Amino acid sequence: MHGILPLWKPKGKTSHDCVKIVRDYFRNKKVGHTGTLDPEVEGVLPLCIGKATKIVPFLTDTKKTYIAEVTLGLSTDTQDAHGRMVERKQIDHLPSQRAIEKAIKSFEGNIVQIPPMYSAVKVKGKKLYEYARAGESVDRPRRRVRIFSIEYLHQDDEQHRFSFKVVCSKGTYIRTLCVDIGKTLGYPAHMSKLIRTGTGSFTKADTVTFADIDDAARNDRLNELLLPLNSGLDHLDTVYVDKATKARIRFGQKLSMPDEKPQTDPFLMMYGQKLLAIYQMHPKNPEQIKPVRVLNTEHDC
Repeated sequence: MHGILPLWKPKGKTSHDCVKIVRDYFRNKKVGHTGTLDPEVEGVLPLCIGKATKIVPFLTDTKKTYIAEVTLGLSTDTQDAHGRMVERKQIDHLPSQRAIEKAIKSFEGNIVQIPPMYSAVKVKGKKLYEYARAGESVDRPRRRVRIFSIEYLHQDDEQHRFSFKVVCSKGTYIRTLCVDIGKTLGYPAHMSKLIRTGTGSFTKADTVTFADIDDAARNDRLNELLLPLNSGLDHLDTVYVDKATKARIRFGQKLSMPDEKPQTDPFLMMYGQKLLAIYQMHPKNPEQIKPVRVLNTEHDC
């Protein structure tokens, strides 16, 4: 079986835990996730099965949507609710809704983040969390990310908390965003809750749970849970080809630029409803396109 399984990851499991469980259910070693979620975060986690693993990079590089909760007055070494306290500040009353909204909106657009020490970013071949666990400090590389939209949702004055919804680019650390919003308001802060409600075109409404998977396995209907390979790739343009071109794509051949030039690079090559390959503009010949991933063999076509 080949396809995309849009999983709703529960709290308490790592993304790799989810991959291992799905491998066992589908009896397929080729399973990959499309963007790590921390164990205590729940939400949309598309898993690619079989030949769909070839498109993991293209599903990973998509917009993500989160609902985050910030607690003011306390910062931690992990920037979430599970770390050790770093700083505490007394709060007599939560800032006004207007002040919070203004602080949140100030992060919309292109911003620079410094990854948290407890993250998998590598410095000199070693992950930052390995330095953190060893009590070592290291200069962390700055990274540019984009906040496409961010909006205030609600607040809890008694608990000194507020929440927001954010649509952001790949690589954005929401923990760091929460801490930075807190600093803008003049308080130490941490991320107290996080849910990923969307990744690319996948939303919670598209997802299945482990209970759904177990039920499908018992009834020999696992294949019904899988979405086509082109699911989630609607951010890429599509070129539809004829049967003769399909045969050339199968062998990974370079092709002439389509009459109607694709608006994205890379882009999808499809025959009917079947995704054949992902192509890109030829870097040296503007009149040609070349394959990035060929997904279908002669048997599949």
